[in-house]
Amino acid sequence: MASIKKRGSRWFARYRDDTGREHAQRFDRKVDAQRWLDEATTSLVTGQYVDPRAGRVTLRECAEAWRLAAPHGPTMRHKVQRALELHVYPTFGDLPVSAIRPSAVQAWVSGLPLTPASAKVVLGYLSSVFRSAVRDRLVASNPCGGVGVPPARRKQVWIPDLAMVEAVRENLPERYRAVVDLVAGSGMRQGEVFGLEVDAVTFLGSREVTVHQQLICLSPNPPYVDEVKSEAGQRVIPLARLTTNALAAHLAGHPVSEAMIEDRSDPRNPATRTARLVFTTGTGGAVTRSQWSQIWRPAARAAGVPKRVGLHALRHFYASALIRHGESVKTVQRRLGHSSAAVTLDTYTHLWPDSDDRTREAVERALSAPADTARTTVRLL
Repeated sequence: MASIKKRGSRWFARYRDDTGREHAQRFDRKVDAQRWLDEATTSLVTGQYVDPRAGRVTLRECAEAWRLAAPHGPTMRHKVQRALELHVYPTFGDLPVSAIRPSAVQAWVSGLPLTPASAKVVLGYLSSVFRSAVRDRLVASNPCGGVGVPPARRKQVWIPDLAMVEAVRENLPERYRAVVDLVAGSGMRQGEVFGLEVDAVTFLGSREVTVHQQLICLSPNPPYVDEVKSEAGQRVIPLARLTTNALAAHLAGHPVSEAMIEDRSDPRNPATRTARLVFTTGTGGAVTRSQWSQIWRPAARAAGVPKRVGLHALRHFYASALIRHGESVKTVQRRLGHSSAAVTLDTYTHLWPDSDDRTREAVERALSAPADTARTTVRLL
């Protein structure tokens, strides 16, 4: 129901939205009242209507509602919360969502003290908040649309050579040297390594490791085991004999101790159970992220590994070995547990021989063939 009536010298326009709530406003001119009424009516008909009072919700309230409802895993949930609190709320937290303009978002993201890649991630979180607000009809549009971050320069991953891998291994305490053997020989992630249980390793016959869980460390809470980060992360990795031998020697020197740990791999039925972890501390507990940093850092520095390069570098070493020996993109993707081949190519594309290399190799082989073979090839063609 909509109407325009003249009351005294002014025009009184009113309408009811799709929830039955009445909205009214006074105007000096009838044409302005009619325009306001037409805009509201059109938005109601097209499904784009936004209650003018809905936009008074603050960005913080809107973002917290989105964050708590989003289907994020525990690690991602912690990451999103930290990004919002550090980078979004100080600027926009107390503002009504309807007051935030694209120009303000652009100025904010351009001034973030982050790398372009990290700024893009934080902008993505804010954009997700506004997409949720648009669906809930709190705002008419997403002010993050069209906002950009400075282009990121492609940074090639740092890959250690075999001599440096061996040097890091020798500098580690004896208890943790097999960590290097396992990551360099399987490409497993740090959380997957320290969440690995003995039953997941096949030492004889097929020689393989089944990756299906990881250790999550969110300080100050105790560590717990959970599913791997994605469906692609659930995989079976074939192991070289050198790797299984190193793991067997490690377990012979450091027999498995049963540790009680919370298992959240089934979110509907979390439970505390006994875990038989391959790698533990001297007291038999799980190795946390902070504990590993204190173990890794001095050994890596002594071996000449650059600062801020962690165990992940050995994952790159494993990937480079597969590529160097002719494995396909899809195989490398499966072994590393990447969500798509595009992720693998994005990270390691510079390691695959390009078309120029293949052209040179093909011509080199053709020109180096014995004369009789070359003539036979020409006749067949």
